Amino acid sequence: MIHLSNIPRQHGAQVLFRDAGFQILPGTRNGLVGPNGAGKTTVFRLITGEEHPDAGDIICAKKTVIGYFSQDVGDMAGRSALAEVMAASARTMQLGDEIKAMETAMCVPMSDDAMADLLARYGDAQEEFEHRGGYDLESRAQAVLTGLGIGPDAYERPVETFSGGWKMRIALAKILTINPDVLLLDEPTNHLDVESIIWLEEWLASEFKGALLMTSHDRDFMNRIVSRIIEVAAGTITTYGGNYDFYLQEREIRREQLLASHRRQQEMLAKEEEFIARFAARASHAAQVQSRVKKIDKIERIEIPAEQRTIRFEFTEPPRSGDDVVKVSDLGKVWSLPEGGEKSVFGGVSGLVRRGEKVAVVGVNGAGKSTFLKIIAGEAEATTGSVSIGANVNIGYFSQHAMEVLDARKNVFETVQDALPQASIGVIRNLCAAFLFSGDSVEKRIDKLSGGEKSRVVLATMLARPLNLLILDEPTNHLDIQSREVLLAALQSFAGTVLLVSHDRHFLRSLVNRIFEIDHGEMRTYEGDYNYYLHKSGRVS
Repeated sequence: MIHLSNIPRQHGAQVLFRDAGFQILPGTRNGLVGPNGAGKTTVFRLITGEEHPDAGDIICAKKTVIGYFSQDVGDMAGRSALAEVMAASARTMQLGDEIKAMETAMCVPMSDDAMADLLARYGDAQEEFEHRGGYDLESRAQAVLTGLGIGPDAYERPVETFSGGWKMRIALAKILTINPDVLLLDEPTNHLDVESIIWLEEWLASEFKGALLMTSHDRDFMNRIVSRIIEVAAGTITTYGGNYDFYLQEREIRREQLLASHRRQQEMLAKEEEFIARFAARASHAAQVQSRVKKIDKIERIEIPAEQRTIRFEFTEPPRSGDDVVKVSDLGKVWSLPEGGEKSVFGGVSGLVRRGEKVAVVGVNGAGKSTFLKIIAGEAEATTGSVSIGANVNIGYFSQHAMEVLDARKNVFETVQDALPQASIGVIRNLCAAFLFSGDSVEKRIDKLSGGEKSRVVLATMLARPLNLLILDEPTNHLDIQSREVLLAALQSFAGTVLLVSHDRHFLRSLVNRIFEIDHGEMRTYEGDYNYYLHKSGRVS
């Protein structure tokens, strides 16, 4: 369907890959992985034609419809949510209009040749219209919107009234509704809650018949969807059969084999070079020396690609808090609406968080999870009820808002130094390096950082302080899978208390031992891990 071969690509002095190639075959489910900056987005843009290769070939079958979802949703205004989604299928709607016009024209007398020509065009238009799913376009658009959490009551709501995260859902719905032959998804789960992620998994498995190429930092999502991994790393593209977990195992096996081959080659070269050095000055060995020089000149040297760098850090031993860390009693929150009136987020919420527990707060988008964390962290006030923080509790609060309030004029070093005013330059540089800011990168200004880099800066400033209660609102949102795994390991070994919101099911399954579920304004407590919660609540994941 799509075939890339012998593709070199570089941006300025940075070489992304040399003579790279892979295929996307009909119906295949492919995961695109690699470190940030390796060229994953470039692969998408090469396939869509937004970028062109420096050489090589990109072959795409005729009439192939490609749908590309990226994190750049563009401007949305002037339409309802449903109309915006359907507008993405402009060609399909145009075909529908053409078919109606041709059906009207058939009622008018014309010559046999003209009728034959009209019928031929009518047949072609009908075939393409059906291929694009034109006959059920509106119902498909409604089903996709509902699956992504935008129900019938919001179909006619103007798109400009939706927040950025919900606009991302509308943008995703547009691409899914197109019903493309090849679906390119760049981090489709970033702004979805667990329910919407599960719906998307099921839709891709049962409804979508085309080929898929996607990136995702959600390990569970990757494992459940893809059966083939395409890795962009170290200047090349490598294909692995299997899901993400298989890829990790196979990559390690291949690396061990490469290291063994490299070691054998180095041993052989050392012997040859030793012979050359020993006998280079002897005329009696001149022929042998020249032969061996030619031999080693022809050998293709095995190169060991640099290992991908990930965050490496550990939390310092926190001071001991009291046994009761957080107690909430009849907690309630009501928001005042801009257009007047009020909206109750939750009410009558009571619960206790004990020392050493790792508690997940779960619920659908809009249930009030982030608001609940804000109130406990002291970032928002409750409308009713109370929050009691236990003895000797030092709170660290991470949220996407914390990233937004970083001082854009300061650089990474200065930001971390503000959190550690008494520390030496060496200590600060070591902490920055643990979060992948080494060398000149510590001088990067905050306003020049990506979302993932800003997340790492905020986590670094939290690490600098002696905290024993971490309140984390979507801490993994901008981190890649490898960085999530390191953060997970650190939180697993953290001796303090953790209260968090996350839609990463692998993260939740591997970390938490207690669940607070906010549902329809009330909170239920599950005295067990995430799998226990799924079983007891009757949910599927």
